[in-house]
Amino acid sequence: MLISAFILGLLGSFHCVGMCGPIAFMLPVDQNNAYKKLSQITVYHFGRLLSYSIIGLVFGLVGEGFYLFGFQQQLSIAMGILMILVVIIPQNLFNKYNVSRPIYRLISKVKSSLGKALKRKTADTFLTIGFLNGFLPCGLVYMAVFASIASGNSLNGSLYMVVFGTGTIPLMTSVIYFSYLLKNGIRQKIQKAIPALVILIGVLFIIRGLGLGIPYLSPEPVYDVVSNRINCH
Repeated sequence: MLISAFILGLLGSFHCVGMCGPIAFMLPVDQNNAYKKLSQITVYHFGRLLSYSIIGLVFGLVGEGFYLFGFQQQLSIAMGILMILVVIIPQNLFNKYNVSRPIYRLISKVKSSLGKALKRKTADTFLTIGFLNGFLPCGLVYMAVFASIASGNSLNGSLYMVVFGTGTIPLMTSVIYFSYLLKNGIRQKIQKAIPALVILIGVLFIIRGLGLGIPYLSPEPVYDVVSNRINCH
C-alpha cells in the first residue's frame, strides 16, 4: 500500500502545483547561491513531511482504535468506498454540504501565519512555511488521510502520509526551479487521470478488506489464520 501512497503523491502533485504552487513560487530562496537555495528547499519539504507525518499519526490512531475492536477489515472496505464516493459524487453537492466550514477559522489563521513566514528569511522560515503548508486543506491530502485511517495503526498511518508527501517532492521542486516546463496541457491530462487513480486505490483497499487470502494484496484476517492453525492441530 506504500507504493500506492507514493504514486498518489507523485501523480497527484500536478494537483498540488495548482493548490500549493503559488506558495512554492513565493518561497524567499537565495537565488544567488545554488547550494543555499537547495538546502532551503529541502528544509521546506522537510516541514511539509513533518506536518503530514503528524496528520498520519493522528488519523492512524483513529484507525488503530477500530483495529483494537476488530474492525480493521471493515474499516479498510469503508475507507475504500469513501474514496470512490468522493470521486464520483458531483463537486457541487460537496459544496452544498461542506462539512469543513467549522474549521475555516483555523485555516485562515494558518494562512495568516504562512503569509507572515513568507516575508521573513530567517533560518526557520522554510521549515515554518513547509509545516504550515502541510496543514492547508487539499482534496488529495484528504484521500491520503482516508488511507492512513485504514492503515490500522499510528505508525503505518504516519508512514503512509510521509511516503505520500515524498511522492510530491519531485514536481514541487521542479516548480521552484523550472516552472516554465509545466505546460497546461500536460498538467490537465494528468489531473484528469487522478480520479481514476484514487478509484483504483479505493478498490485496492476494498479488496484488502475482503480478506481473500491473496498474499500482500488481500491477506486473510488474523482471527481466520489463528482458527485454521488451531483446527489443523
